[in-house]
Amino acid sequence: MESSKIEILLEKYFEGQTNSSEENELRNYFSSPNVVPHLEQYKPLFGYFAVAKKEEFKPNIQLQSKRLRVTWLSIAASVVVLLGIGTYVYFNTYTNQNQDLGTYTDPEIAFKETQKALALLSNQVNIGIESVRYVEEYQHSKNLIFKP
Repeated sequence: MESSKIEILLEKYFEGQTNSSEENELRNYFSSPNVVPHLEQYKPLFGYFAVAKKEEFKPNIQLQSKRLRVTWLSIAASVVVLLGIGTYVYFNTYTNQNQDLGTYTDPEIAFKETQKALALLSNQVNIGIESVRYVEEYQHSKNLIFKP
């Protein structure tokens, strides 16, 4: 008789239709030593609730002080600033010392190099002027077709 009642309560429990008194009855039944053998498989399920009820949460958290965090943050910021200053000084002093500025002691060589540089500049300007000529020709053709 009792096992059929427990089976009905189990069915209702798994369908989510039990109330708290029926769930307490199930917990009490499965925590007792006289459980029907074919229902032994549900004993760990309801036994877990009794064990879980006894457990307590004991926080074991170590709080860091904000002072320690600020100290490390200021040390890291100092290191970043020092690295930035060091990089700036390194690239601005050592690279300027090793840089050849293209100065010549012989005026004839300086004149020839200047002519080469101006010829290169002239070639690039001429290429640009040719591109402008294409644009002017396009503009002229457009004006012929679409008279303003």
